[in-house]
Amino acid sequence: MKPKVTSFDIAFKAGVSQATVSRALRGSPLVSLETRQRVQAVAKELNYKVDKNASSLRRQRASTLALLLFEDPTSDDSLINPFFLSMLASITRASARHGHDLLVSFQQMSDDWHAEYQDSHRADGVILLGYGDYLAYRTKLERLVEEGTHFVRWGSEVEDQHGVSIGCDNRQGGRIAADHLLSLGRRRIAYLGTATLQCPEFLDRYRGYADALADAGLAPDDALRVDASDSTEEVGHSAMRALLARGAQFDAVFAASDLLAIGAMRALAEAGRQVPADVSVVGFDDIPMASFANPALTTVMQDTRLAGERLVASVIRQIRDEPVGSEMLPTQLVIRRSCGASPKP
Repeated sequence: MKPKVTSFDIAFKAGVSQATVSRALRGSPLVSLETRQRVQAVAKELNYKVDKNASSLRRQRASTLALLLFEDPTSDDSLINPFFLSMLASITRASARHGHDLLVSFQQMSDDWHAEYQDSHRADGVILLGYGDYLAYRTKLERLVEEGTHFVRWGSEVEDQHGVSIGCDNRQGGRIAADHLLSLGRRRIAYLGTATLQCPEFLDRYRGYADALADAGLAPDDALRVDASDSTEEVGHSAMRALLARGAQFDAVFAASDLLAIGAMRALAEAGRQVPADVSVVGFDDIPMASFANPALTTVMQDTRLAGERLVASVIRQIRDEPVGSEMLPTQLVIRRSCGASPKP
């Protein structure tokens, strides 16, 4: 008597996980058409019959979402970007409204986090915040897609990306920051932050900054750009010191994050440069610390409340096998003292 064929046999022959087999056989749109057809062909070849009782058991849900926060360099021991802490409350409330608990886990990129949650039934879906080097991170996103995991990440939408993303319109944000500085009469605007695909968000902010300069008949000056991929006050401080050491003249700074901007303002103060009298400064994120900086930091706000709601809604729709796509949320300029304009009431 031949042993009964199982979904694990199909998974082995098709070169996918058991979870992917399960989703492919029920026609889930979360599995690519090519993979679904390959799995269905193997199932037919092996004369596989679905065990309805076992299938029902596997479809039981944990009513839990997993929020994975990835370690970021920080000035303290938290290793968490404060911007993501601002988003945490919104994600928690939105999960509760959808009847889901939230499992919060802190991860290192070197860990095998991509295989730990949905397939072990610890969570029905996964929300990803932060990732460091995107080029290294994308291979694990590819694995999540192949496994049919319900997941969404916070970040820029990039060409040929794996999975669904929710993020702010970083290019628009970079443009409104530079447009504002130009409207104040600033023409030598420095940029602090990387401009490579290792950090797509910073790259888009740089592109928006460059768009605004181009519209004003100006071109980005490489002498006024300092690469800074880690978003910390220390990196911003070092980047500004490097810029000052070049001796290039500048009258404004657009920093790709608030933390970089705050560190840069400290370096300017140490060098005897007054903000905003000598140099206008604009950051990005609107973390709580921005309004308490000295001077208070003008910045591009990302709506963390709306972001949390959209992240949760996206993963819930995936759990229900409903169509879902990536989204870009609008940004808004928050004017404070660091740019030299009068703050709005």
